[in-house]
Amino acid sequence: MSALSRTQRTQQVVPLPSTDLDQLRRRVRALAENRPAVYQMFDSTGRVLYVGKAKRLRTRLLAYFRAAYPDDKAARILYAASEIRWDYVPSEFAAYLGELRQIRKLRPHFNYKCNQTRRSVLIKVAGGPAPRVYSGGTVARDDVRCYGPFRSMSRTLEAVRTLNDLLGLRDCRPSMPVIFAGQGDLFAEPAQAACMRHQFGFCSGPCAGLVAEREYRRRVDTAIAFLDGRTLQPIDRVVASMQEAAGNSQFELAARWRSKFEQLEWLLAATSRARTAIDLLTFVYRDSGDFGDDRVYVLRRGIVRASFPYPATPIEHEAFKAVMAEEMRHPAPPAGPLPLESIDEVLLMTAWFRAHPEALRRTTPYEQWM
Repeated sequence: MSALSRTQRTQQVVPLPSTDLDQLRRRVRALAENRPAVYQMFDSTGRVLYVGKAKRLRTRLLAYFRAAYPDDKAARILYAASEIRWDYVPSEFAAYLGELRQIRKLRPHFNYKCNQTRRSVLIKVAGGPAPRVYSGGTVARDDVRCYGPFRSMSRTLEAVRTLNDLLGLRDCRPSMPVIFAGQGDLFAEPAQAACMRHQFGFCSGPCAGLVAEREYRRRVDTAIAFLDGRTLQPIDRVVASMQEAAGNSQFELAARWRSKFEQLEWLLAATSRARTAIDLLTFVYRDSGDFGDDRVYVLRRGIVRASFPYPATPIEHEAFKAVMAEEMRHPAPPAGPLPLESIDEVLLMTAWFRAHPEALRRTTPYEQWM
């Protein structure tokens, strides 16, 4: 292979960075301080490519220049960037919150294309003519309700499978065609379900016109009511079947029903704990700034409703009491499913206070501020 061919091949694998990295590194060394910040990386057209957070900004940014291209994500971001900007924030908590809100607002390419790790275990209800109840780590575009977060993916999968089997809900791919009873051609051959779950009695068969739309919706509503904590109907059915099997000396069958009961009992307790955990994230949180600039954050069911410098004087305290009075006049968000528009923030607050239990000692109920 000629020297020219080797050069061309190298350029295809390792393209030139979009800017002078040495000059960019010198700028970071000269200007960036080791304090909390939210930073943005821009391409040559001024578009935000990536938003990140740092507890010590200078150290974090200089690490990008030591990353190996193309294996490291940090190096790939740096090679695509032409400029780095940042905003200092009072604390690490403020950096987490600021990063999340900027990502939600700007939707940078690298934040959405490269962050594929699972964040939480959720139970979701998908929309469409025949809704599905399923579990996963992220919120899909067609999801209309979400519950959680839960600790165990395996236990959540088992419990959701049991709930679907009891209520006859489909667990097939979203693209599976749906046809309800009475919607097909009267002269066509009877359709068959696409999988064996219908034959085993675990699916009502909305893919083959084997269930009416109203009946299928009723089953979905029962699943939602169970996840909301408004009904015990699936558990009641399991208990009745378990007792019937035991009464008929069908002990192996009774053991299988007992296993289903334990899975649904776990799911009922887990959804209750998740709702309670979110409800408890309603307080005023005093966050100590790294340079003495303390702030207070008003949280309601895991959503930061307002943020202010910590009221240190009597006048500032009275002004903040007025803010709290206005907040308390607003009706509380409904309990049950997580708010889809703010689910990332709720999960962030849950993770923050779980990882920093000492922060809970700096929280105050609304009423104490009044």
